[in-house]
Amino acid sequence: MGTAATHEGPLALTSRAPRVPADQLVAEMVPPPRFGLVSFDNYLPDPNQPSQAEAVRVLRAFAAGLGEGAGGSSDGRRRWFRKARPAAAGAPRGVYLDGGYGVGKTHLLASLWHATPAPAERKAFGTFVELTNLVGALGFQETVRTLSGHRLLCIDEFELDDPGDTVLVSSLLTRLVEAGVALAATSNTLPGKLGEGRFAAADFLREIQGLSAHFRPLRIDGEDYRHRGLPSAPPPYSDATVTEVAQRTRGASLDDFGALLGHLATVHPSRYGAMTDGLHAVCLTGVTPVPDQATALRLVVLADRLYDREVPVLASGVPFDQLFSEEMLEGGYRKKYFRAISRLTALARDAKGLLEA
Repeated sequence: MGTAATHEGPLALTSRAPRVPADQLVAEMVPPPRFGLVSFDNYLPDPNQPSQAEAVRVLRAFAAGLGEGAGGSSDGRRRWFRKARPAAAGAPRGVYLDGGYGVGKTHLLASLWHATPAPAERKAFGTFVELTNLVGALGFQETVRTLSGHRLLCIDEFELDDPGDTVLVSSLLTRLVEAGVALAATSNTLPGKLGEGRFAAADFLREIQGLSAHFRPLRIDGEDYRHRGLPSAPPPYSDATVTEVAQRTRGASLDDFGALLGHLATVHPSRYGAMTDGLHAVCLTGVTPVPDQATALRLVVLADRLYDREVPVLASGVPFDQLFSEEMLEGGYRKKYFRAISRLTALARDAKGLLEA
């Protein structure tokens, strides 16, 4: 983090409304910086959990089966599902990583993306929310057309808590499978199963019934690697402290929280990532509980993009665990809200370094 002051002062997220071309939206579907350098080699299987080493073995073979000669044709359309190489015999046509919190599913999914021997522009990586946002930005048919030339689509956190979006994405994936695109996914829990500590492959496959034959579930057992006694999140700071830090931190933004929530409603969520590009810190004054579910869901997407980019967040007002009402935390989107709280808390912890710089 740079700390030299600039005469321009802090940036403002509320002044940013990027217009990202459709081809750029797709080109940016790559593993986020947090997982930019992961690989199968630096995933360390727990010797007491043989399923972890088995998952690495299967995914390595899956990636190898997607190389050149795995079913390409002169017109650029992939036929891997229809014409598997003999070397790839027995490899899954699609994989679903089924495991509890913190066993490294996203690490493995990103490692698969990196290991697949294809140009970056012919493989895509994104969360379920990013994929639905892409459809919203491009339209269904254009999304099908754009992704059909890909060799691999990785979907992290396939969300089973929104029946409408699940049907939409299942329809999209059916069309992509027909075009020869290989699939890999992880999934979150159904609302009624929050807290069980694992994801159920049967739930995932049932929700995408038309595609279930294309997926091989890979069970990944293990303890949550994040249970390491991390310190509690720092309490919110004063408005004066947040403002002072923003003014002396190069690449920091400074926004009133309420104004930022209003601004998010004017920017398509698919562009929130571009809105945060180049930021070294986000400073927020006057954090209050979000007023409604639509606003809350937009904030969840922003939290995900900041977390992906490892941008620390310094804030005044209420603590982040008070952002969402009890009704929200007990409703169908509670998994998203708990994830946002966890991620914003982690970024608030990272922001402590800004005070010491």
